[in-house]
Amino acid sequence: MSDLRFEVCVDSIRGIVAARDGGAARVELCAGLIEGGTTPSLGTVLVAREIQNIGVHMMIRPRGGDFLYGVEELVAMETDIATAKSAGVDGFVFGALDPDGKIDAKVTKRLTERARPASVTFHRAFDMVPDAMEALKTLIDLGVDRVLTSGLAPTAFEGAETIAELVKAACDRIIVMPGGGITERNAARVVSITGAREFHFAALKPVPSGMRYRSPDMYMGGELRPPEYDRLDTQLQSVATIIGAAGKGGR
Repeated sequence: MSDLRFEVCVDSIRGIVAARDGGAARVELCAGLIEGGTTPSLGTVLVAREIQNIGVHMMIRPRGGDFLYGVEELVAMETDIATAKSAGVDGFVFGALDPDGKIDAKVTKRLTERARPASVTFHRAFDMVPDAMEALKTLIDLGVDRVLTSGLAPTAFEGAETIAELVKAACDRIIVMPGGGITERNAARVVSITGAREFHFAALKPVPSGMRYRSPDMYMGGELRPPEYDRLDTQLQSVATIIGAAGKGGR
């Protein structure tokens, strides 16, 4: 298992510590996980960089929804990258598509150049493209370091065969990192089938609120109305368990 590397998706400082202590090499630091991950606050990023012995890759995504961005949104993304670079973030995670669902090469190039010399990951916007191999070639040509993908399927386990084809086609020109629905139950199979060496997962568990007084009828979000006094947080034991299970599938 020593040559496998694991990235944990987190949305809190406690999550970073849990990921590190559970054996992860780095975290993907996000906000808004219910929307698939959005840009975290500058304060969170600054505190994150004070945590030792774990890499921090920062999500750059100004909103939920699709990956077709307007001019103002791109300026905001570039500004977030520039600010976080000065804080010493190790890498950035972003993705952009054109109206036809293909990789937006112009936008991706622009953001990648702004991010350098930090590492660049193209996130699961990749899973929304019509042709995975064409998209992979575009990212290779752009010099992107890695692509996070579930193999254009709902989970990495379901898309494992496609991911294996992408790993083979990449020929070490880009890192293909499986992610999406990797759990203790399927981690070893995903490792074994895909032949990948880096893996991305979340290890979230419900954490009860410490609030004693609870307003029974108030909601701060949209119509999904998640409970205001419940949250999910990254758990050290879950991180360690998934990494341990993944190691059983290593070659």
